[in-house]
Amino acid sequence: MLSAFGKCSLFIDTDIPSRLDRLPWGRFHTTVVFALGITWILDGLEVTLAGSVAGALQASPKLAFTDTEVGAGASAYLAGAVVGALFFGWLTDLWGRRRLFFMTLGLYLLATAATALAQNAAEYWTFRLLTGAGIGGEYAAINSAIQELVPARFRGRIDLAIGGSFWLGALLGSFATSLFLAPGRFPPDVGWRLAFGIGAILGLSILVFRRTLPESPRWLLTRGRLDEAQQIVVAIERSTRGARLAEVPVTSIRLHVRKAAGVYDLIASLFQRYPRRALLGLILMVAQAFFYNAIFFTFALVLGKFYGVAPAAVGLYLVPFSLTNFVGPLGLGWLFDVWGRRQMVTATFAMSGLLLAATALVFERGALTAWSLTAALSCVFFVASPAASSAYLTISETFPLEVRALAIAVFYAIGTAIGGVGAPWVFGWLIQTGRPAAVSAGYAFGAVLMVIAALAAWWLALSTERRSLEDIAPPLASATDAE
Repeated sequence: MLSAFGKCSLFIDTDIPSRLDRLPWGRFHTTVVFALGITWILDGLEVTLAGSVAGALQASPKLAFTDTEVGAGASAYLAGAVVGALFFGWLTDLWGRRRLFFMTLGLYLLATAATALAQNAAEYWTFRLLTGAGIGGEYAAINSAIQELVPARFRGRIDLAIGGSFWLGALLGSFATSLFLAPGRFPPDVGWRLAFGIGAILGLSILVFRRTLPESPRWLLTRGRLDEAQQIVVAIERSTRGARLAEVPVTSIRLHVRKAAGVYDLIASLFQRYPRRALLGLILMVAQAFFYNAIFFTFALVLGKFYGVAPAAVGLYLVPFSLTNFVGPLGLGWLFDVWGRRQMVTATFAMSGLLLAATALVFERGALTAWSLTAALSCVFFVASPAASSAYLTISETFPLEVRALAIAVFYAIGTAIGGVGAPWVFGWLIQTGRPAAVSAGYAFGAVLMVIAALAAWWLALSTERRSLEDIAPPLASATDAE
């Protein structure tokens, strides 16, 4: 319902958020997960390819990369993700979630296809940067939409499961590199190019499914487009007709129609309204970014340098690694909704750090083989995978609707810039020394960061499980402010 107030304010009274939260799981929600969750699969594919083709890039007669140059390519991808997240995150809050679905995916398609055609190091790094920009933009747009479309009682497990699908992409990348980099199957400068082409084909196929998704009704409300939001919610309710609704009270909220939020609104949210949430988000993102990017981007280099694993065989070692990373969020995700966010974020970050510290100690003593190192890291990432996904979940739940995408982008960008961009390059240098103690020290540093993040989560994290987004962080347009 619309109502006027004074001469210039227009208010909306609506029960749409609570109606979205009480919905049973239906075909619509499955489509959302499939069509938008592809982002993490694509990212997993790209990261795996970057690591798995390291040996092929070094053996390429055209590129002939060094270990450091391989790490630089990974850092270029992450730097692009930082820039893309910030730029497209701002556009997502300004233009809406749906429009950005296509812009970011289109950039990714073109850039990853161009990577396969790179003729020198400069071109390769440029196209990796642009590929990262597309994926970074996807994170901001997709995380926002998923949070706003999935019912509150499913939000934790679904968000973690989608984050875990990164490893389906990693698994696909593992098989692809095993296929295209097999000795004698393709010329040295062809196999890795074909592998990068897979991402473009996969991304192109998903465009069809995204066409069926609507704009976020919650975002439409902030623009005063109540009728459009109402039509979308009615259509979703019809698609789940016959299923039992959750026992969630249908309550109304009052919003005033206002101009689009900007950088000032984000700064006010971070430093005035929710500084504790901002601090926690920063710590979680930095810790998980360093942890993942340092270890996973350079895993192939470790296998080659210390265990003599041929580039064509690296994909086989990534299979168990990828499977446990995918199974972890599926097996533990429900606990984030049932046991609680604060407890599970703390537990997963702490266990990840302690397990990696133990692995670092054994690695330094030379007591691991290629397969036992793979097994050890697989155990580490069984809990590290839900921990990393919970960092995104924490940020996307705890900031207002109007700046949600930009907040995700800022924390992703800062976390990746501090903890991720330099990590592959630094680890590439540590590996190039040929000293197990140097690599072990890098692992130990990542472990310490995760334990620090666990302590921060216990101190600062909120109990957001099964709560409406509007209850956790009232929209900036809310007519009544909350705590």
